[in-house]
Amino acid sequence: MKSSNIIPAVLIAFSSLTGNAQEQPRIPGGISIAIKAGNSAELAKYLNSTVELLLLDKEDFYKKNVAETILRDFFNEYRTKDFTIRHQGAKNDAQYAIGNLKTEKGDFRVYFLLKKINNELLIHQIRIEPDNGR
Repeated sequence: MKSSNIIPAVLIAFSSLTGNAQEQPRIPGGISIAIKAGNSAELAKYLNSTVELLLLDKEDFYKKNVAETILRDFFNEYRTKDFTIRHQGAKNDAQYAIGNLKTEKGDFRVYFLLKKINNELLIHQIRIEPDNGR
């Protein structure tokens, strides 16, 4: 009698676990593709109208078009070889990702924060810093 009660309980617990896994937030794939390709124009499609950019010697809030130019200059100087997202998550209405960018001149750690604006996930902050083997 007890074993017949355990099976439904296990099935309910398992289905709730798999349901939560499917609801895990995902960063739009186009962001990773744009960074991996070093394509600032494509990445700009995901930028909010104002973006906080922390990139080598640049650290400020920039309008989208200025941020795109700064990112283009970076990608021109540091030709990308590969980009991999290592961690991503969400809290409240924000999502974030941390990744590793490999370039011809060295490796970088990339962090970006996205928030939903009019049902669209847009990048509000990008941080690109040298990866010193942390």
